[in-house]
Amino acid sequence: MFHPVSTFIGLRYLRGRSGDRFSRFVSYMSTAGITIGVMSLITVLSVMNGFESQLKDKILGVMPQAIVSSVDGKTPRSESAPEFIAKMSTAGHPEPIVQSEAVIQSAKQLSAGLLVGIKPSDHDPIEQHVIAGRLSNLKSGSYQVFVGSTLARSMDIGPGDKVRLMVTSASQFTPLGRIPSQRIFTVAGIYNTGSDVDGQLMLTHIDDAARLMRFNQQTMTGWRLFFDDPFVVADLSQQPLPQGWQWQDWRDQRGELFQAVRMEKNMMGLMLGLIVGVAAFNIISALIMVVMEKQAEVAILKTQGMTDRQVMSIFMVQGASSGIVGALIGGGLGVLLASNLNSLLEAAGIALFSVGGSLPVVINPVQILVVITLAVMLSLLATLFPSYRASSVKPAEALRYE
Repeated sequence: MFHPVSTFIGLRYLRGRSGDRFSRFVSYMSTAGITIGVMSLITVLSVMNGFESQLKDKILGVMPQAIVSSVDGKTPRSESAPEFIAKMSTAGHPEPIVQSEAVIQSAKQLSAGLLVGIKPSDHDPIEQHVIAGRLSNLKSGSYQVFVGSTLARSMDIGPGDKVRLMVTSASQFTPLGRIPSQRIFTVAGIYNTGSDVDGQLMLTHIDDAARLMRFNQQTMTGWRLFFDDPFVVADLSQQPLPQGWQWQDWRDQRGELFQAVRMEKNMMGLMLGLIVGVAAFNIISALIMVVMEKQAEVAILKTQGMTDRQVMSIFMVQGASSGIVGALIGGGLGVLLASNLNSLLEAAGIALFSVGGSLPVVINPVQILVVITLAVMLSLLATLFPSYRASSVKPAEALRYE
């Protein structure tokens, strides 16, 4: 804890005298640098949080987040999931699912994707993204399929059109050779999530998918689990499962995408954090100049009985005050800028999205607190060397020529 006299003198030096214009200017620039660095860091991290959250909702909210199945990929179908599976699914009851990679063919195009057979329900996460048809209208034996808007556009298909679905994992031998299991399906609807899932995921009734996979009526791929936060699969996947069961989750297909987004966010944070580091070095420069200028005053204070520790505290108060003020102002401005970023871009006439979209922004209070705390600690660290130099001033040498 600083001595009150040291605090008073340190704050007095922070304001400076009217004649100390240059050192005061450097001090103000140090504070401004920390303010700009913290503000930029909070704004960019909030936008990156928004993008990550948007990807999580659009991709992981639609795709199967996790599947627990038998080791051979053929799980006995039952009315309810085993108790250990039900405990894992925290955001809803586990549902049976049939899943496989498949090839879809239209009259004009051929493409590959992921075929998922589900029990139709209005509560399915993809229902809110359906733009044509209703998921609950899927009927067993009707061989209907829902496709994404991107896939429908690339293959020039729409509701009512016929497509051929082929599953290579369920191929059969014929006199003409090995032929994949295939069937004609009718496009029953189209969904749009605004992500690359729209070009890959195909949904059909679980019974129709099972017949295409050549499963019997009592066989499925596994149990589909639901979570409030899809990232919990990292912890759940480490839990031991009973013998004969296996775990698979969204990371098998989308793990690299989210790792890239997280790495990009970390790199942006590191680069913008360097701005705060440069501002901290400005604090060192400003304090060194103040120490050189105040040597005579420090010597007089020492002759009056002030200890080295108290002298050191004076300049630590002065330097840390710049960091605290800059970090707090930068934090406030960063939150304000992030909250009104889309309004400011719209007022400036900058259109980042062609169809009335906006930048996703998610402000994380804990993240903001960490950024401000680190900025203050870095500023305090930058004061140590100049403050130590000030405390080592010898009164006799400093006042020799006064």
